[in-house]
Amino acid sequence: MSKRNVVHVEIPAANVKDAGTFYQELFGWKLTHDEGMNYTMWEAGNGDSYGGLPPVSDTNPAGQVLVYIASDDIEADLKKVETLGGKVIYPKSEIPQTGWFALFQDPTGNVLGLYTTMNPQ
Repeated sequence: MSKRNVVHVEIPAANVKDAGTFYQELFGWKLTHDEGMNYTMWEAGNGDSYGGLPPVSDTNPAGQVLVYIASDDIEADLKKVETLGGKVIYPKSEIPQTGWFALFQDPTGNVLGLYTTMNPQ
């Protein structure tokens, strides 16, 4: 069983590049921008935390920071979510050459993500 650490945080942005500049100047984060996806990955200066800046959309509304929790078995976790009164929002899906993720809603309405890496270290 994984330690269930927070492994990724997404902060929706109206303008991904401008938001990246803002957080880089504010916190000193290292940025990597993917033009094709219009997505900026950020890494804290010490490499202890990671995340991304996706564009604001219906699935990534402004004001809804998305936290991803480590999972050893996303399918089993999603079954348990439903058993406990939550709802699967987005089923397990692959992020090419990176890993898998899924989104769920807890009984209160909070949306969280699950993530399994393709490259455990």
